Amino acid sequence: MATPVTRLAYTLNHGLRVAWYTSALLLARRNEAKPTDAGAATQAARGSTTSREVLLADMARLFTRDVKNADAGIYRLAHDWFGPLDEEVRRMRLFLNDVPAVARRRAQKSANEPLATYRGKRPAYYLQNFHYQSDGWMSEESAARYDMQVEVLFGGTAAAMRRQTIAPIARHLKGRDQRSLRLLDVGAGTARWLKDLRPAFPALPVTIADMSETYLSRALAERGNEGRLTALLAKAEALPLADSSQDIVTAIYLFHELPPKIRRAAAAEIARVLKPGGLFVMNDSLQRGDHPPYDGMLERFPQAVHEPYYAGYLGEDLNALFGAHGLSPVSRERAFLSTVAAFRKG
Repeated sequence: MATPVTRLAYTLNHGLRVAWYTSALLLARRNEAKPTDAGAATQAARGSTTSREVLLADMARLFTRDVKNADAGIYRLAHDWFGPLDEEVRRMRLFLNDVPAVARRRAQKSANEPLATYRGKRPAYYLQNFHYQSDGWMSEESAARYDMQVEVLFGGTAAAMRRQTIAPIARHLKGRDQRSLRLLDVGAGTARWLKDLRPAFPALPVTIADMSETYLSRALAERGNEGRLTALLAKAEALPLADSSQDIVTAIYLFHELPPKIRRAAAAEIARVLKPGGLFVMNDSLQRGDHPPYDGMLERFPQAVHEPYYAGYLGEDLNALFGAHGLSPVSRERAFLSTVAAFRKG
């Protein structure tokens, strides 16, 4: 249970986070004539009927849920403090240094630079400048910038939205010995959310799978000393794991970046490696109709950033997508700009 002092500290910290990442957006705008990809969600919202006041109120509801989850013992509240300041400034500089290149690519509609460099080493759908960021997912510099970029994109709420993945996991694990179970995170990237999962379930063995060696390396550098963590260089659509070998599978902000054919193959693979009775939790962008006041914002989003498969994802029937492979819906909740959907096998 959070104390009054802890609640006050949380409120002040998250107010600072929102202000800091918003200032990064404003600084990025000053560096170019047109808004950056980092401001795409905000710009899209302004182009729809959603006001800044509505978005801020919705952010506040997300943070309130965050506190309630901590009060319920789902995860630890005070594990996402802002700072230290020198590290935050360094990350800010990395982000801002890439702004001119991002602006150039967007103006030129150029998003295939990684394909020229890494052709044949990864699937073509993966070798793109998603969000027009430099190097796509393939360099150490990209991995170092990524988490800052995502927080700027979501106004400092990304960590809180990712944390909502833990709630259905906690319900599934209640009363069970986590040491004997296995969790697989597909399309893990830098696996930033493990910062919050690990204190909640310190004995749970976790495997993170991704196609980027540099992102996996960064995840291991930041989380590897905590133990019970394995990295796997693998495609979501071809996981080198045995059938029915995982108790829980997660995918965070993965499916909206997959083309339709690969989306279906990834769903089949997740179902294949999941044990009967196992849980799959998907935390991803809202879809059309999840929160109608935001539909205009969602539809404008891929026009401002390079998200070639996003429009198709907005209308994807998730129950049908996963139901075709024996996964039944358990829960579905909105967390600001994200949807957290849980499915059970069998």
